Amino acid sequence: MTANPPAFPSSTVQILPARAVPRHVAIIMDGNGRWAKSRYLPRVAGHKRGVEIVREVTRACIDLGIEFLTLFAFSSENWRRPQEEITMLRQLFLMALEQEIGKLDRNGIRLKIIGDLEPFGERIKELAQRAEEQTAQNTRLTLTIAANYGGRWDLLQAVGKLVRKYPSQTEGFTEEQFAPLLAMNYAPEPDLFIRTGGEQRISNFLLWHVAYTELYFTPKLWPDFDRNALDEAIEWFIARERRFGRTSEQLEPGELAQAAADPGPVRRGY
Repeated sequence: MTANPPAFPSSTVQILPARAVPRHVAIIMDGNGRWAKSRYLPRVAGHKRGVEIVREVTRACIDLGIEFLTLFAFSSENWRRPQEEITMLRQLFLMALEQEIGKLDRNGIRLKIIGDLEPFGERIKELAQRAEEQTAQNTRLTLTIAANYGGRWDLLQAVGKLVRKYPSQTEGFTEEQFAPLLAMNYAPEPDLFIRTGGEQRISNFLLWHVAYTELYFTPKLWPDFDRNALDEAIEWFIARERRFGRTSEQLEPGELAQAAADPGPVRRGY
């Protein structure tokens, strides 16, 4: 990303069929350490390259008309990593908040950060809050960073809010009551989930939200996941038939696209 850009530069913009592009893409960015190791570099080099790929993928999502991009940057399980790497990841997070927020704001991107930021310290908590406030009115793309986030944590904190909000109710809770209490209550559920690095699991990411999400796994390590790799994932998504519990025979020609756009309460944006 160049200094003080008037807008994210567009290169080759792929024109896709109406309603074919996912509205919301969620990504587990896996493989930074292995990418660095394969090049006999320190792990920090892989993470720094990963930040560059975040910029490239963000620009590509804007070009494609994707409205929401959610990135799993640091899971609640990542605290088990070596202390040296944790310290480095915290420093990268702090640096990104200090250096990138103005660029995001100038480019019309709203930043949201989900997860328990308490262990990161007061400075990161302060910068995160300031960044969300500064970019709150932007509408070009909503970029969500999941930091110290876990799907189980999300569900548990939502349950706690639920019982406090409805103290006299002991049963019969509905999705309409529960879903607004989740961390990503401002976004529709992901249409496309991407995991890089070759692993084929969700790893405690957005457990509630991916019930009807298309899951795409690629062996590409995150530092190699460029714009072309994202295009391949989008093309795979377009080829999927999304019925949301119905059969193809139940849908008239042209209704599959409408099903993806409005499948009913299981995917309603909160």
